[in-house]
Amino acid sequence: MNQEQWNKVDDYFSATLAPSDAVLDAALADSEQAGLPAINVAPNQGKLLNLLARISGARRILEIGTLGGYSTIWLARALPVDGSIVTLELEPAHAKVAQANIERAGFGDTVTIMVGSAVDTLKSLVANQTQPFDFVFIDADKQNNPHYLEWSLKLSRPGTVIITDNVVRKGGVADLSNDDPDVEGVRSLFAMAASNPNLSSTAVQTVGAKGWDGFAITVVSG
Repeated sequence: MNQEQWNKVDDYFSATLAPSDAVLDAALADSEQAGLPAINVAPNQGKLLNLLARISGARRILEIGTLGGYSTIWLARALPVDGSIVTLELEPAHAKVAQANIERAGFGDTVTIMVGSAVDTLKSLVANQTQPFDFVFIDADKQNNPHYLEWSLKLSRPGTVIITDNVVRKGGVADLSNDDPDVEGVRSLFAMAASNPNLSSTAVQTVGAKGWDGFAITVVSG
């Protein structure tokens, strides 16, 4: 098994089950042209997020890490007509690209981009007694994963689904001698999830166009 084979399989899945369209292609093209890092989810992963949000019946979605808005568009397409997304982005330049992509996709009134430190923004959302979210997607800097989970839980309700991306770190998560801050951030998130009796979680490894990685799924039960 190698990266070339993984790419072929992902390309097959995406072409067969999650075909792109002009809106999604333009979002990726404009993100690349603007110099954004190519760390967006793959098309089949975007479709997975879409399906998970639909399965959960989400009406309000919180996304931590907007980048160019590619995953945001996939999530917005899962919402009912009165649904909404709040997405958090640190970099103003990224948020500008995302805003244009989201508006072109027809979700300008559905999606609110909040620019700044995600931890600070989450704290302000809690302080303002923001209505709980039904679905949370965590896909930002990994060092802050435990903080993102901590504050996301304050914005959740029983039944909220929390998806965390990039949790395998090319196997580093299971290498206890690996003290990379991103790896330790993922481990801290897992430790928090495992020790909280109100959470039920699992994690899955994946291989594909994004290499060897994986995601965690958490459901809030209380």
